[in-house]
Amino acid sequence: MCLLAGVHARMPVARRGRLPQGLSVRFLTCALLFVLFVPDWSGPARITLLGPDPAFTVEPVALDPAHPARKRVGDLVYLGGVQLRSDDPQFGGFSSLAIAGDRFTLLSDSGDIVRFVLDRRWKVHDRTYAELPDGPGTGWEKRDRDSESMSVDRHTGAIWVGFENSNALWRYDPTFTRAQAHVVPPVMKNWPENKGPEAMTLLPGGGMVSIAEQTPWPGRKGRAGVVFSGDPTRHPRAGFRFDYVPPKGYSPSDMTVLPDGRWLILNRGFAWFRFSNVLTIVDPAQVRRGATVHGSDIATLASPLTHDNFEGVTATQEGRATMLWLVSDDNQLPVQRSLLLKFRLDPVARGDRN
Repeated sequence: MCLLAGVHARMPVARRGRLPQGLSVRFLTCALLFVLFVPDWSGPARITLLGPDPAFTVEPVALDPAHPARKRVGDLVYLGGVQLRSDDPQFGGFSSLAIAGDRFTLLSDSGDIVRFVLDRRWKVHDRTYAELPDGPGTGWEKRDRDSESMSVDRHTGAIWVGFENSNALWRYDPTFTRAQAHVVPPVMKNWPENKGPEAMTLLPGGGMVSIAEQTPWPGRKGRAGVVFSGDPTRHPRAGFRFDYVPPKGYSPSDMTVLPDGRWLILNRGFAWFRFSNVLTIVDPAQVRRGATVHGSDIATLASPLTHDNFEGVTATQEGRATMLWLVSDDNQLPVQRSLLLKFRLDPVARGDRN
């Protein structure tokens, strides 16, 4: 940066409108550097956050580091997990994930896309990196690409992303290279900044559901939820409101639909400088216009178990078994981790949970 403040007070009087000798050279040099290195803010380009090849490694993690043989937590059986590590300081911040077979897509809250193949031995292959091709704002600041939720249309392959700061929903093509449509639904327009559509998922019968992270409807308790009966970009006013009441001390951070149609909501808490998460199942039959909805808590990830800022959840099916995958947002801080964990949904009698 060229620090020109105070130069005018010290510079001698120029003759015939010319800059004093020496200063003119510095001025022209600064002007040239400005043109070369200060980007054009009027265009759609955005600052690259990930390097050209932010290679990462994976290291296995146990559910309970003190008791590695432990596999069960509530209604879940732990099948394995890894910590993702990279020397690139911008790697991480993962807030949502999508899985198709052995192909994984992780989306960060800065709009970075990390794709890879994960085999049954927890080995990573075919890493690729990209950025959201478009989104709210100019993309110059992280808040413009605060992409907190993602869901894939199983019929068209289109990818939906929820942006928390702008309370916007964007639809991208199946290759994540082009934005197809976007909307700021009127029902979500006044949700506070940084408390918007943290949880969002497409519904099997069509439509979408989104839940605000910390915002209730006026005069209501719980968190603001909205169900769209179709594509919000075509019918932004369609649907209805409801209230979701998370476990005490928690807020919804993501959601997905289980193979049987029930909703699984990932709730996050932060207390005593530690994160924890509660997984809750909601029967969609309870979700009606104006309803206050409580779910059934099925598992809690908290100390001494492996825990972090889990913000992404998705469900897959292997045979008749339902698998749940969680990814954590490390906020790109050295004291946190990017974790990818896998569980099998295996309900037990309430008295047998531990």
